[in-house]
Amino acid sequence: MTYLLKKTAVLVGMMGSGKTAVGSAVARMLNVAFLDSDVELVRAANMTIPEIFERDGEPFFRDKEAQVIARLLETQTGILSTGGGAFMTPGNRETISQLGVSVWLRADLELLWNRVRHKTTRPLLRTDNPRKTLSEIKSEREPIYALADLAVDADPSYSIEEMAQKVIEVLLTRPDVLERKT
Repeated sequence: MTYLLKKTAVLVGMMGSGKTAVGSAVARMLNVAFLDSDVELVRAANMTIPEIFERDGEPFFRDKEAQVIARLLETQTGILSTGGGAFMTPGNRETISQLGVSVWLRADLELLWNRVRHKTTRPLLRTDNPRKTLSEIKSEREPIYALADLAVDADPSYSIEEMAQKVIEVLLTRPDVLERKT
């Protein structure tokens, strides 16, 4: 099966929802570029995200993140994975809406916690009670994630490939974004 991706699909959602793993699988299945705004940011800054947060603060990070997302959307069509907070910025939502389509990878707290609890690369979870912090961030962000154009529910029983197939299925509901080629 071959596909034609007409607009960049921007994966949004909480840390641990699978944006990078699922996004790279979707890109492979569609034979398009996989883009990751966090990777591009790290490359441009020559620093890790925790280092950027520590040295320059979250507002500086969010400004640079917005620049990277806009550049990626303007220069390539593919699957774009964004950081968990990227969609919270109104300007990013507007840019994504104009140049691509947003896809929320919706996951419950237990699944997210199981995926992120052993990672040390999550600056927002460097708190006394990271699980509680994750829950609070999720509660705060979900009403904004719900503004995404499309949504796919994550399930702990899905493999990465199965979740990627679910994303492709939802993208196919939008002929302006993705179509099957024969």
